[in-house]
Amino acid sequence: MEEQHTMEPRGEDTGSQSILEFGSSLIQSKRGTIHVLTIVGQIEGHQVLPPTSKSTKYEHVMPLLALVEESDEIDGLLVLLNTVGGDIEAGLGIAELIASMSKPTVSLVLGGGHSIGVPLAVSAKRSFIAPSAAMTIHPVRLNGLVIGVPQTFYYFERIQERITQFVVANSRIKRDRFTKLMLQTGELAADVGSVIYGEEAVELGLIDEIGGLSDALTCLHKMIEQRKSDAAASP
Repeated sequence: MEEQHTMEPRGEDTGSQSILEFGSSLIQSKRGTIHVLTIVGQIEGHQVLPPTSKSTKYEHVMPLLALVEESDEIDGLLVLLNTVGGDIEAGLGIAELIASMSKPTVSLVLGGGHSIGVPLAVSAKRSFIAPSAAMTIHPVRLNGLVIGVPQTFYYFERIQERITQFVVANSRIKRDRFTKLMLQTGELAADVGSVIYGEEAVELGLIDEIGGLSDALTCLHKMIEQRKSDAAASP
């Protein structure tokens, strides 16, 4: 991992290898150095997904985020999202790391930011969504053995509360509105929840702005410049 993600100048072959294996790359320009992280497919947790599934592995992303935060050569983080969701604890863990970073962070939802992709989308300091992108908000699901006791339902409630608290704390959406979207019936076939699209996500306060790649990069560069200015002005 350390060899793959060294922050020293890298050749084209090494950079291409990083994109292929970890879905990440560095953008170096006169305005600063940005690390681009892609979160795509399904968020893989403690269970390894089949090789035919496109996935984002949390054991790759977590140390990478720590490296970005600590590196003196990286000025900001751009997160590109197109995910169907996945493991709740892995997704929340990644989202918590992004939210706790001191460096400028911007997220951009392209295609979809579904399920646990919602906390990941709002974890950045500024979030964007493409007009055609969608986000699915639904209650927690559990695969495998389910024990029919009251404790199971209570466990589900506690997990759901963790997700709701994080989303509300890192966006402008109201708790009651988010809960209503999550429990809405009649919109998803054979399921409970809601699907919202670009403009609606912004109107609800879930995402900050409608935009694309250039908008996200422009915003991130402004945040980087402001951070450098504040650092220079401080004694």
